[in-house]
Amino acid sequence: MKKIVNTIFTILLLSFIGCNDLSEEVYSSLTIEDYSYTANEVYSVIGPVYENMRGLHRHSNYSILQTATTDLLVMPANASGWDDGGRYKRLHLHAWNAEANQVNDLWYLLYKGVLHANRIIEQLVSESIPVPSEVSRESLIAEMKVARAFYYWLLIDNFGDVPFVVATSQELPVITARETIYAGIVSDIKDAIEDLSAENNTLTYGRFNKWAAKALLANIYLNAEVYMGTPEWNKCLTECNDIISSGKYSLETNYADCFDANNENSVETVFAIPYDEINGPGLFINYTFHASSKYKYNLRTTPWGAGSAKAVSQFIDTYDPDDSRLDDTWEHGLQFASDNVTPLLCTYDRAGEQLNYTKDLPDGLYTLEDEGYRIKKFLPEMGAARNMNNDVPFFRYSQVLMMKAECQLRKGQADDAAVIVTEVRQRAFNDNPDKAVVTGSQLTSNSKYNYGYVENYVIVDPGNTSPVEFGGFYDELGYEFACEWIRRRDMIRFGTYTTKSWLSHKPQGEKTKLFPIPQSALDANINLKQNSNY
Repeated sequence: MKKIVNTIFTILLLSFIGCNDLSEEVYSSLTIEDYSYTANEVYSVIGPVYENMRGLHRHSNYSILQTATTDLLVMPANASGWDDGGRYKRLHLHAWNAEANQVNDLWYLLYKGVLHANRIIEQLVSESIPVPSEVSRESLIAEMKVARAFYYWLLIDNFGDVPFVVATSQELPVITARETIYAGIVSDIKDAIEDLSAENNTLTYGRFNKWAAKALLANIYLNAEVYMGTPEWNKCLTECNDIISSGKYSLETNYADCFDANNENSVETVFAIPYDEINGPGLFINYTFHASSKYKYNLRTTPWGAGSAKAVSQFIDTYDPDDSRLDDTWEHGLQFASDNVTPLLCTYDRAGEQLNYTKDLPDGLYTLEDEGYRIKKFLPEMGAARNMNNDVPFFRYSQVLMMKAECQLRKGQADDAAVIVTEVRQRAFNDNPDKAVVTGSQLTSNSKYNYGYVENYVIVDPGNTSPVEFGGFYDELGYEFACEWIRRRDMIRFGTYTTKSWLSHKPQGEKTKLFPIPQSALDANINLKQNSNY
């Protein structure tokens, strides 16, 4: 990421222009000092919209809510701590409430992005900000409208009906129906696309160009039935085909290259959130690795205790052992120092024994210090500090292909979908190419996931055992996108999020498809209404 920071984010990611205290008034306009901009400063003006996105992957808001609430990842307590008043186990149990700090953080982060976009759009429209001669004002306005749509997409995805604010104002807004916001952001993106750059280069990296906007639109269409009750498979398919036909993106030869510390040049990234340990901090691995992992990667910081974020063993059991994505995504087995000889040691309930990340978990509430596979998809560099240089590919070309495949599958074209899924799988089975091939019937079969409630390593209550429609494809989404923060959305779309049991989780009802509106927001605005059954 370092090269890109020097060329792009030195101008994009400047400090926020002054704003009101968002904890006191969520919707008030952001204020700026009386300042006369020059044309060359336009990128610093739009920068805060993108800098704010880094908060999505900081510990305790978006990334945790999208993973620790699902059947892929759990954050149990252990002898080193990690109970924290139950804040993590409540996510696994779907027992959160309107005062959950993760919910609160996400709400304010997303609305901060909306407010930045509204302010910048108004400045651009009023021409109070000059633009360079080689850049059109219309393209920057379009870019900011797509960025605002991105934030609203995450708002309706996580919270449902929310205030829809498209201008700076001191008025307390009312709730707008999810379906209305859906229509509004779809319209904004469609109207903006032709004014956006079609280039995929250094200048557009980490920004919404035409293809990133189409990937966003495809994601919205993919989940249209969840948002408004009507599927939009054909529309999603059209956007995916446009991106594919552009020839701007392709699959990486090696899966792991999509996520490493030098992934800013990845041919697979359609839209990235760039990070840098100095100029763009936020992405870090302290919450998953054991403290002894410091010596495996010669880290300049020590991971927290025994770590907590771990793979749900029931999910790991579904992998083909020859699928290289298992090793590329999860740290497991006996652990050694950077010399690959010196054993790393446990320091808590297994003090003195060699650190060994084992697969099976007794439940989702408390584990031994080295039980559970750990996330290694965004692998730290040797000698890394707490913050990492890996960029987050929020939309990948692989996802575009898999969205197309899902649309085909749901339109009755299972064999066509299988061709695409096979293409995506091929790099994960280089040593066993025959295993990469899947058929339409396999994609439409039930999931391999052995759902059920676990006590002392054993499923004691299978719970709902209904087949998962298109379960084979559902499994493929898990393998390809584990720890990329989309599983919650996939589970809701496939009907498993509120029906299945895993580890210590049992279904808690339809209400959990949405998070509650934070109590602090309700207290600040009498026009807000809490989501049902919270």
